[in-house]
Amino acid sequence: MSTSPRSTRRDFLQGKSAADVLAGLADRVGSALPEPTAENYLLRVARRAMACEFEFLFNAGQYPQAGEAAVAALDLVDQLEDQLSVYRENSEISLLNRFAAERPLIVEPRLFDLLRLAVEIHQQTGGAYDITAGPLSRAWGFMRRAGAIPADDALAEARACVGSGYLQLNPETQSVQFTGAGVELNLGSIGKGYALDRAAELLEAAGIHDFVLHGGNSSVLARGAHGALPAEQGWLVGVRDPHRPQRRAGQLRLVNRALATSGSGTQFFLHEGARYGHILDPRSGWPADGVLSTSVLASSAAEADALSTAFYVLGPEAAQRYCDAHAEVAAVMHCPGPRAGSVQRHLFNLAEGDWTELSD
Repeated sequence: MSTSPRSTRRDFLQGKSAADVLAGLADRVGSALPEPTAENYLLRVARRAMACEFEFLFNAGQYPQAGEAAVAALDLVDQLEDQLSVYRENSEISLLNRFAAERPLIVEPRLFDLLRLAVEIHQQTGGAYDITAGPLSRAWGFMRRAGAIPADDALAEARACVGSGYLQLNPETQSVQFTGAGVELNLGSIGKGYALDRAAELLEAAGIHDFVLHGGNSSVLARGAHGALPAEQGWLVGVRDPHRPQRRAGQLRLVNRALATSGSGTQFFLHEGARYGHILDPRSGWPADGVLSTSVLASSAAEADALSTAFYVLGPEAAQRYCDAHAEVAAVMHCPGPRAGSVQRHLFNLAEGDWTELSD
């Protein structure tokens, strides 16, 4: 059972009813978890937050405190949404967007660390990832879900406001200031992953070490193992076929790491026979092209979220160079193949057994 917007200690499933949870998870994130048996029933706690459903799954009966701890973790997700959302007038991000161009503002330490991570990934990816790209999404109409090609002057005006180089982060004072006019932050490409990381910290502090957390269709974080599997077996999560989203192209094994997937399969518009997706290249101001979907594995869900967007913008060659320089990061990328409707798959830094291709 799930609730909206609040969960209670009774809001979970266990025993035989967990079969429905496994089926539901497969529908939403393409999970390839085993069929339920007496050893791998799941307990589930869920709540809607950050414009998606967060689901926390545990091995039923393993941790008596799991239900209560999960509700506390979901309460934390709600608090983080209050802090991070640009759609909440008094969130820290909204306050930064209103006042940080005028003066430096001190922010909560963990938020400062998140902003510093985002700027670091911006620099490492040559600007392909940028948390100041909101004006571009607005210019293209994606904020209103009414995509259209912007006028040249509107696009130029938006581009003039974009660039993480405009963010001045002072670690001594934990303060943030914008050095350019019209700069604004939007953490939509990293916020869900960050919320999963923080929720996982809370669960582990409560003595819970086997779980998988899921936020929407794009972010997953796993710890320990599913059911009676050895710890090194972790959890299996499916990756959808970008042309046939009802089918899983393969499955990834998550062992104490996170997975994030980016694609523009549902947010796009057509103009004069061309397709324009919602993932924009902040360097050019135009929609990224040449990639169908990217799935990135990293040690934290925030990092996986940001890099899945960056790799979608960069394309497979630059993504491979990044993975070559960062052995802890792995990826599966789907790109258009040589024939119409075909897919070319690229695998980076995956160990044997991490990826299993699923046939029709």
